[in-house]
Formats: sequence, structure tokens, C-alpha cells
Amino acid sequence: MGGEKGISLEEIKNESVDLERIPIEEVFEQLKCTREGLSTEEGNNRLQVFGPNKLEEKKESKVLKFLGFMWNPLSWVMEAAAIMAIALANGDGRPPDWQDFVGIIVLLVINSTISFIEENNAGNAAAALMANLAPKTKVLRDGRWSEQEAAILVPGDIITIKLGDIVPADARLLEGDPLKIDQSALTGESLPVTKNPSDEVFSGSTCKQGEIEAVVIATGVHTFFGKAAHLVDSTNQVGHFQKVLTAIGNFCICSIAVGIIVELIVMYPIQHRKYRDGIDNMLVLLIGGIPIAMPTVLSVTMAIGSHRLSQQGAITKRMTAIEEMAGMDVLCSDKTGTLTLNKLTVDRNLIEVFTKGVEKEHVILYAARASRTENQDAIDAAIVGMLADPKEARAGVREIHFLPFNPVDKRTALTYIDNDGNWHRASKGAPEQIIDLCKCKDDVRKKVHSVIDKFAERGLRSLAVARQEIPEKTKESPGSPWQFIGLLPLFDPPRHDSAETIRRALNLGVNVKMITGDQLAIAKETGRRLGMGTNMYPSSSLLGQDKDASIAALPIDELIEKADGFAGVFPEHKYEIVKRLQERKHICGMTGDGVNDAPALKKADIGIAVADATDAARSASDIVLTEPGLSVIISAVLTSRAIFQRMKNYTIYAVSITIRIVFGFMFIALIWKFDFAPFMVLIIAILNDGTIMTISKDRVKPSPQPDSWKLKEIFSTGIVLGGYFALMTVIFFWAMKDTNFFSNTFNVRSLRHSIDGEREMMAALYLQVSIVSQALIFVTRSRSWSYFERPGLLLVSAFLVAQLVATLIAVYADWGFARIKGMGWGWAGVIWLYSVVTFIPLDFIKFAIRYVLSGKAWDNLLENKTAFTTKKDYGKEEREAQWAAAQRTLHGLQPPETTSIFNERSSYRELSEIAEQAKRRAEVARLRELNTLKGHVESVVKLKGLDIDNIQQHYTV
Repeated sequence: MGGEKGISLEEIKNESVDLERIPIEEVFEQLKCTREGLSTEEGNNRLQVFGPNKLEEKKESKVLKFLGFMWNPLSWVMEAAAIMAIALANGDGRPPDWQDFVGIIVLLVINSTISFIEENNAGNAAAALMANLAPKTKVLRDGRWSEQEAAILVPGDIITIKLGDIVPADARLLEGDPLKIDQSALTGESLPVTKNPSDEVFSGSTCKQGEIEAVVIATGVHTFFGKAAHLVDSTNQVGHFQKVLTAIGNFCICSIAVGIIVELIVMYPIQHRKYRDGIDNMLVLLIGGIPIAMPTVLSVTMAIGSHRLSQQGAITKRMTAIEEMAGMDVLCSDKTGTLTLNKLTVDRNLIEVFTKGVEKEHVILYAARASRTENQDAIDAAIVGMLADPKEARAGVREIHFLPFNPVDKRTALTYIDNDGNWHRASKGAPEQIIDLCKCKDDVRKKVHSVIDKFAERGLRSLAVARQEIPEKTKESPGSPWQFIGLLPLFDPPRHDSAETIRRALNLGVNVKMITGDQLAIAKETGRRLGMGTNMYPSSSLLGQDKDASIAALPIDELIEKADGFAGVFPEHKYEIVKRLQERKHICGMTGDGVNDAPALKKADIGIAVADATDAARSASDIVLTEPGLSVIISAVLTSRAIFQRMKNYTIYAVSITIRIVFGFMFIALIWKFDFAPFMVLIIAILNDGTIMTISKDRVKPSPQPDSWKLKEIFSTGIVLGGYFALMTVIFFWAMKDTNFFSNTFNVRSLRHSIDGEREMMAALYLQVSIVSQALIFVTRSRSWSYFERPGLLLVSAFLVAQLVATLIAVYADWGFARIKGMGWGWAGVIWLYSVVTFIPLDFIKFAIRYVLSGKAWDNLLENKTAFTTKKDYGKEEREAQWAAAQRTLHGLQPPETTSIFNERSSYRELSEIAEQAKRRAEVARLRELNTLKGHVESVVKLKGLDIDNIQQHYTV
């Protein structure tokens, strides 16, 4: 017997038995339990099989986590340089290079500490999901009811669910009155769902009305709730930022490796240099070439950006999501509570009146009288909320009897006496029930059904209202015939700022898609009201088991990519939609507020939890909004693009510095056998990185379109600019060491014949490298001319302070261990002048690089004057006009002569009007194409549920 029980329980654990659909008596048989509940002993035995009713939280050692930040390619190069400084550099009668060792280790520890602190602050989604489970529940054990921890529940337990309870586990309801269950946090449905005896209820949902007993059928990770948590926990994405950081690090490492290999081949076998000289030169390449503080600089940039976002109402949990938000081109938005208020309302303009002499306000008042004001019924709250003052529902009347809603009558009613002593009844409920109550004639029935169908097509629920006189003036009397007075359309309205937010998102190049658990008609109506399109699909027809035959033959990925939204969506579908969009190379954002959104929030490149989201949604997300609605997302996108621009500026700078250090010092070491001191390169690195930290607060222009890491642009620009600076450094050193050009031209003493010439040349070379290295950031930070794009005050101040320090070191330093001696103010002035002269051509080189990469740079520069523009719209009107012209051509309309439009400097207002008119015509042509079933196969699919005439009314041709 025990063996059979063990096998049976294991089968239940592995979900071999469909406990959700089999008759309730079979549930007890399969679970080997009774309506008297389990014994404590049996509960403990089953606990060993099924495990506790909670989600496992993975714990990680903080020490190992901290050390993990020192285990990556960039850190390996830093550590290798540190080891070389004390282990391999001990030769030729000279002590180990402790100064470089300490400096490298300090920078490495600081970088790891900042990264550790950021990661440690990120929440664990699975832990929040676990906390969202009901902590306490009433369970029947040993024949007695007791309050226990929800974690002890096992399949077979008998529990009780009452008003306000969070359901602690998946269960089947036993005998009793129906429950109203709010499962919007699980499925996104706006209205509470009625659950009858033998129906299944999900863990994490909330009881809004009623009280009933239930038998537990699934606990912990096996529940509907737990599976969502499992999807969250099993989704670990490597961000775009980490991939780019690795790629840039690998490029720098390869560049350094090339330089070191060349030095090893030339210095020892060919030049027969001393052992320690070779080690010092390789240390110079390692210390100066590796962007040692790149993770730190970028982390600080994102941390400061994160603080700015929090001031705008967007709390960033994973800072790398900032750069991903800058590149986001698709935003998947949950409807309920995100685009809408998650609060039913009555559309006053659409109320239909069926009785003469009755106004719309009277219909609302009668409906309010047939409502309770003190319970949690969503419909009652919506009706009473339409009144100027909720007290009007009972003003001037005395309540005699209230008939609450029940599944049989499907209506509520109030018997009351007015101020004149007359008796009345008001009732509201399901239209069919009210029609039967009023014994309406066929013509009235047809009219009512016509209105109901019209509401349904627009995604509106219908609520009927009736009234009655009671001449007998008794509660029990049937009264005079009922009058059918009106129909109320119920709708979950969009937030006031949602339409504007979507419009602004489209202007920023972000395509918004609605994802909801509601019906398709409701989704389309919301999309129509928000102006985001009605090309929507039921998710089951795309991704479910019962796929639509007309859709099955079409490329699903393409339909998902072009759709405006999806209805009837479950957590697995949301996850799959995000996944497929990512496979189409989109950077995908997902907004949500409930447990049902958590897996997709975690899977998405940017998970955004809106205000009032559940703990589960917040923990699974990367960004948490503190303000209601989506409008704060626009500010967050623009801020993120500004932050991203700063980071991209730094990466180009870092690649350039690697190239100039590696090849500049390599050629100097090989051609002139001049050994630059590793400690001075470390000083350059420290001053540079300290200055570059201020780029996090630099003044930049955010991109008008989604911005992303373009490694080709970063590497090409870095190689050319770095190569140019390396050449300028080599030319400077040649002129200083092998010629008298500077002494003859500027009347400074020659360092060639000085007693401490080598040490003074070290100071001169150090200052030249330091100045141009930092000045490069002013070129990489600007898209146009660096002279006209004003940098932030902090960056300029940091640059001046750092270069003042560098100049003082070059002028006065006398450090024997670093082989440097001050060369005087005269040479300092010459080096500053040389640096300014070599800086001037950089903008031309930058534009030349763009010309090579895009082929359009000179056209932009000479014809459109992009480099000098003060425009704020980035050519948006021209792009709209060009798009509209293309659409007109595509749909067979005569295109305008765009050549004259764009050659003549027309005003932006004219261009905008042309674009708007063309877009309207193109849209009407597209809708006509859909209506006549011409064109692509997708037209057949898009035609379903599309009201062409209604949409055409919104366009003027």
C-alpha cells in the first residue's frame, strides 16, 4: 500500500494526472484524501515528497561574488601586469616595481568594489515571488481547523478561502456559493472572475467575494504561480553592455598582445636588450594600453545616470539596462493597469436610452441606486463613481430591501421609498436577464441586441438598467411592469497620458505593442482609443495549441513583428513574444505590473515595472517606475540615450588611447631604444581616468533614434584617431631627440646635449602624451565640430586641473625611481603649442571616418550643414515626408515631386503638412486594400474584426 501511495504521489508531483479537469470525486481518489483533510503525520510525509509550498531562493557567497569581478579578461591583464611588476621585473640589480604593483591593485580593487555594490543592490525576482505567496492560511488537519504557515500545505489538504484572502496554493473548490476571484495579477483580466464549485483557483489570486472550502492540488513550483516564478528564475540574460565590454576589452588585449610580441621579437633576439628593459617596455604597454578603469568609468556614468532617472520617477535596479533602453526599438506594454487604469468606468457618451423622458444622467442614477457602495464589487464601484457625489445613490430615498447579485438572477435590485412616499424598484444586470424581466417586445429586443453587438465590437461590456413602480407599497408585491430604460457600456479606460506617450515613443523610433490577457475586441478598442493601431491577434492563434488555420501557413515571427498587439495572453505567451522579437534582432522593452508579467520582464532586454506593480513584477524588472502611467518612460528613454552617448564617447576614447599608447611607445622603444618608465604611464592612466570620470555629467545631445553599440564605428574611429596621435608622438620624439627644430624655432635649450637629457626627455614625452590623451575626449564626445559643441563645466575643469598637475610634474619633478627630471617652463610651453596644433585636424579626421563608414558624411556636412545645425528635430519632417512619399508609391497613388521639395529650403511647417496629408492618404489606401482583400496574404488576417468605415471617418482625403 505504501509503495502504491509513493508511486501515486510521485506521479502527481510530475503532473502525470490532470487534477484541474477531472471530476472532484476523482480528485480525492487520486490524492488519496477525504473531505476531513489530512492527518499531521500524513501531511509531513507528503511534505517530504512535494517539498514546501514556497519558491527556492538561491543564495550566493558575497565573498565569491566580489572575487568574481576580478575574474574577467580585463582583470586578467591588470593582474598579469601587477605580477610582472613584482615577479618578472626583479632583475639587472634593480628591485621589484612596487609602485606600479600597488597602483594597479588599488585600481583593480576600486573597480571591483563599485561593480560589487551595484550588483548587490539588485533584487532577486524569485525571492519577491516567494514573498508574494500567502504567508498564513486556515487548513483542516486532524479534523480541526487551524491557522498554519502556507509553506506546510501539500496536495490533499483542505483549506478555506474567504473575502480578502490571497489563495495560498492551486486548489479545486468544494461545495458552497460561488466566489469572486481577482486574478488580474496572474492573467491580466480586468474584472473579478466568478468561480463555481469544482472550478480551479490559482495561487497568488485574491478572493473578492464569498467564502468556500477547497482541496489543494498543487503547491510551490508546481502551481500556476510557481511556474511563472520558475520562468523568471531560469532566465539569465547576458546584456548587450557586457558583450560590448568584452569585445572592446578583447580588442585592446589583442592590440597589446601584438605590441608585446613585436617587442619580444625585436628587443631580445635582434637588439639584444637587457632583460629588465624589455620587461619595463612591456609593462608600459600593459599599464597604458589596457583601459584599466573602463568598467569603473562606465559604472560611475551609469550610476549617476541612474540617480537622474530616479529623480524623474524611474528607479534603475540593473544599471546596464540604461544603455539597453537607449537602443530599445520595441516596447511591449501590458494593457491592464499600464496603458489603462485597471478601473472599470462607464463611457457616458455611449449610453443608450430606451425610454422617453429619461436622460443619460437618470440611467446612471438608477444604476447607482441598484448598487452597493460598501463592498468590493468592481461594477458597483464604477457606477457609483459616475456620480458627482457617491451619496447621491441614496440621497432622498429610504432603502427598504437590496437584492444582491447571484449567478441565477444575474442582477441586483433596490426597493426604496422616495420623498413623496412613493415606492420604486431599480435594477441593473446582464442585458438578457433585464430584457426578460421587462418582457420587452421584439422590436425593443432587436434594438437592444443591436446596441450590445455594437458595444461588443468595440470591446465594451453591456450593463442593462430597468425601473419599476410599486403601487401596493409592500416589499413582497410584484409591482407594475418593469421599464427597460437604458444600456451602459463598461470599459477599462486608457490612462490620460497613454496616447501622448505612445505618440512620443513612435517619434523616438520606439514601436509600441499591446500585450494583454483581455479579449481581442477589448484590446482593439483600447488600441483604437490610444491611436496605436488595431492589427492585433489572439495569442492562442499564434502561439497556442489551437493555431488558426489561416495564420499557421504565415511566418509567425513576421506577424509578431508587425502586429500592434496581442490578446488572451498567458505568461508563457508573453515570454515567447519577447523571445521571438529578440530573435528578430530587436532590443525589446516590456512593461507590466503583475505576477503574470514577471517572466517576460526578466526575459526582455529592459523590464519596466509600472507604479503600484506587485513585488514580483518589480523584482523581475530592470527599471521600476514611481509615477503612474508610461509618460515617465519617454523621459527615461531620452536620459538613457544621453547616458549611452557619454559611454560611447568614452569607449571610442579608450580604444584610441590603447592604439596610441601601444604603437607610439612601441616604435619609440624599438627605433630609439628609449625606455619609458612604467610608473609615468601609471600616472597618465590615473590622471586620465580621474578626468574621464566627469564625462558622466557631461552635456550631450541624445540621439533622436534608438542608439546602439556599433563596434565597427568604435574600432574604426579609435584606430584612426589613435594611429594619428601615435604618429604625432613619434614625430615629436624624433624632432626632440634627433633634430634641433624646437631649440632653433622656439629658442629653448636642446635636450639632446643635456647632462640629464634622457630624464628630461622622459618629462617632455610624458607631458605631450598626457595633454593629447585627455584632449581627445573633446573630439570623441561631439557629433559635429568639437569647437562649437560646448562641453560640461565639470569636464573642462577636471581637464585643466589634471593638465596643470601633469605640467607641474613635467616642469619640477625629480624622481630617480621613475627616471624623470623637470625640463622647465620653456619646453612646457612648446609642448602645449605642439599639442594644440596637432589637435586642430582631429575634427576633419572624424568626419573623414564617417564618410568612409557611411558614404554620406560630406553630403550631410556640405548640403544639410549638419555640423553647424541648431535644429532640435533632427530632420524629422523630412523623414516623414520621404516616408509618406514611399507609402503613396507603394499603394499606387501618384507621388509628389519630392525633388523640388527637398532642394528648396521649404519651411518645416510646409513639409510637416505635406507629410501628414500623404500619411492620411496612404493609410486610407491601405485600409481599402484590406477591405477588398487585395495584396498580401496578411491582408486576409488583418481584415478580421477591422471596422474600415469607422476608421475612414477619422481621415480627411
